Amino acid sequence: MRLTRLHHDGPLRAGATLALEAGAARHLVSVLRMKVGDGLRLFDGAGHEHEASIASLRSKRVEVTVGEATVALAESPLAITLAQGVSRGERMDYAFQKATELGVRHLVPLLCERSVVKLDPAQAQKRLEHWRGVVIAACEQCGRATLPTIAAPTALDVHLAEAASNPAAIRVVLSPDAAAGLTALPQPVREVELLVGPEGGFSALELALAARTGYRALRLGPRVLRTETAAAAAIAALQALRGDLG
Repeated sequence: MRLTRLHHDGPLRAGATLALEAGAARHLVSVLRMKVGDGLRLFDGAGHEHEASIASLRSKRVEVTVGEATVALAESPLAITLAQGVSRGERMDYAFQKATELGVRHLVPLLCERSVVKLDPAQAQKRLEHWRGVVIAACEQCGRATLPTIAAPTALDVHLAEAASNPAAIRVVLSPDAAAGLTALPQPVREVELLVGPEGGFSALELALAARTGYRALRLGPRVLRTETAAAAAIAALQALRGDLG
């Protein structure tokens, strides 16, 4: 039986007793039907994970006793940033969920010319909080103890200007019209930024701007993939070619 893992937004110390966040408490009581004494694991999102056990259960409050630290799942040696054009709800959730499961370290939601979703500041903050929940749930499921960082939704041109200041990263923009595939990446490579368009893809002007700021256009094969499929497929390929999948 798989051990329940929960994210705790705070420091973890062996011997401490702490109260779980309300949503996590409801999940343990109402969905998992856990009882006093049952074991679980807590991780803080910064790479630390501990054994724990339920110390007390009330209607809306669950307290756990933190046990000894465990060896957290190793992060991929390949530092991948996914800069993803913002798409409709479930598609964006899928892209960020699978990116987290596949070991991406940084997530950047991009506001592009063909983005169907338009976000004002209040909506952007709400979506950011929602995506953080998606990422936390993915880490709880897949065994990661380190949460990927999520940037605030950023205009594509602003992001490209900022990304150009990081000479260590290999920058790739997915394009079905590119001549070469991901196998053309150099070896070894330690940092890759993957630029993926929204539902309608990048415009010609956006692709030209990406090229001028150091992004290399590469393709994933002969078929045109949905935005969320392209992100997951490209990350899996990168991890197989230069990371820790294989």
